[in-house]
Amino acid sequence: MVVFRLDGPGGCPLTRMRRFGVRARNAWEAVRAPVRAAAERRDQEFTPPPAPQPEPDAVPDPDPDPEHDVPRGVRVAAAWAWRLLVIGAAAYFILYMIGLLSAVVIPLIVALLLSALLSPAVGWLRRLRVPGSLATAIVLICGIAAIAGVLTAVIREFVAGIPVLSKKAAEGIERIQEYLKNGPLKMSDHQLNQVLDTMRDWLVGNKANITDSAVSTFVTTAHVLTGMLLVLFVTFFFLRDGQRIWAFLVGLFPVKARESLGGAGHAAWRTLVAYVRATVLVAFIDAVGIGLSVYLLGVTQFALPLGALVFLGAFIPIIGATVTGAVAVLVAFVIKGPVTALLVFAAVIAVQQLEGHVLQPLIMGKAVAIHPLAVIVAIGAGLVLAGIVGALVAVPLVATLNTGIRYVIGRNVVPTEAAQSDTS
Repeated sequence: MVVFRLDGPGGCPLTRMRRFGVRARNAWEAVRAPVRAAAERRDQEFTPPPAPQPEPDAVPDPDPDPEHDVPRGVRVAAAWAWRLLVIGAAAYFILYMIGLLSAVVIPLIVALLLSALLSPAVGWLRRLRVPGSLATAIVLICGIAAIAGVLTAVIREFVAGIPVLSKKAAEGIERIQEYLKNGPLKMSDHQLNQVLDTMRDWLVGNKANITDSAVSTFVTTAHVLTGMLLVLFVTFFFLRDGQRIWAFLVGLFPVKARESLGGAGHAAWRTLVAYVRATVLVAFIDAVGIGLSVYLLGVTQFALPLGALVFLGAFIPIIGATVTGAVAVLVAFVIKGPVTALLVFAAVIAVQQLEGHVLQPLIMGKAVAIHPLAVIVAIGAGLVLAGIVGALVAVPLVATLNTGIRYVIGRNVVPTEAAQSDTS
């Protein structure tokens, strides 16, 4: 059999033709490359410049938002303004609701203050393994007995001294009339009668207001008695189940806020306990000092009632002791005359200075450290919003809020400071 081979010594004819085509194309490209480069350089050298573009008549504003035209200070002030408006509206709503529910809110606040006062005694009994309900009942009964005994003694002394006070008041009015007639004013009997007639007309003209005040006082007394029962009831459960009540309230908040809120509440409670205990001690010292001064200066029958009045008034810082001290000075003036009144006034000033510069800083310390300006503003706001009760609870409320807020701020600041110290 004969075999024909297509690939000889020069390979397949098709392969040779393909190789020849590739060599011819490469040779052509090598010849054309200089020609193309020269043509490109010639085109670049003789390229005409671009035609000038017409300028637009008006350039449009790239940022049409007018907010950027408002100065930054105005924008910051507006942001603060609407936030303050929201906070003010919320505060007004809270105060409005407290006013509507004052018959319940006021006993709750008084019960909270009494619980702060009596909680150390309940804690002491519980440490002696006395059951919680029994310890609370014992402390409440002893507290009620002490208050009832003091009130009984004060009322008895005051009722016994009313005849003497009335007689001395009448004599004082006669002395004033004699002074007006024979003193520098030289008033005649006709002028004195005119003054008395003016006072009588004022009493007659305000008879309706006086009657309404008496009726409102009776209604207020009924509300006070009802509130006292509510105070006793609430105080009992505050003393017995205070920890569980607070834990329940904290549990209503988000989980992330519970630890901070619980710690702030405990810190505020310690501040409230310290404030109430210190206030009671300071009020007792004020009452003993002024009552003893009145007794030694001859106003013996009203020493105990005036001391009790000073004790109650001292629960309103600065203002309460001043007003009750003025009452003591007035009673001393009516009974013993101006010299004794001046001596009582000096005693009141001395007691006030001792309280403000020694007792309050020493007893209350830094736990309840509040600036006097904050105390005055808080008392004034409390008087305007809720009267005597508002003035009574204003300062402890500010003290507890101050402690709670500082606790929360301290928890938020300490980790940042620690991180900065670690990085440094």
